[in-house]
Amino acid sequence: MPARDFSAVYDEHVWRVYGFFAYRMRSRADAEDLTQQTFERALKAWARYDASRASVSTWLIVIARNLLLDHVRADRSARQQPLDELDGGHNALVHGADRHDLGLEPDLERAMASLGAREREIIALRFGGDLNGPEIAEATGLSLANVQQILSRSLRRMRVEMEADPGRGEPDSRGIEA
Repeated sequence: MPARDFSAVYDEHVWRVYGFFAYRMRSRADAEDLTQQTFERALKAWARYDASRASVSTWLIVIARNLLLDHVRADRSARQQPLDELDGGHNALVHGADRHDLGLEPDLERAMASLGAREREIIALRFGGDLNGPEIAEATGLSLANVQQILSRSLRRMRVEMEADPGRGEPDSRGIEA
């Protein structure tokens, strides 16, 4: 496929890919770098893209996911923290001193930090990457029913977390805050 076709793909999908990384990364610079690397890899592989196997959006997000895994593995050598253990370390990523504003509201960041790694990934694919359920299932290898269940439970958990105001006291039995 010609390069100009890829240019249109870039224009159409760059914010989805960036959004996926924004939901997962600690800094804007990392999200931008990984977005750029995703499109570099995609451009190199563009001649081999097969529309019968996946939509462009899904194909790009799979490339992005693979880059994220590579990034975490490379970073792990310095921190010795496996990807599955990012659950406990995510608060440090979200609230760390090197955190640069990615455009996520603090309540949303706090709610995301309350989720496990898989739940954060599914939320990032849905809302950051703007993929629908079937596309997420295709990208992750999960069943559509499993994706929908994870999304539903994660959103409920996030809602509860976002509605809990950490700066306010708990209401007493009369509904008056302490």
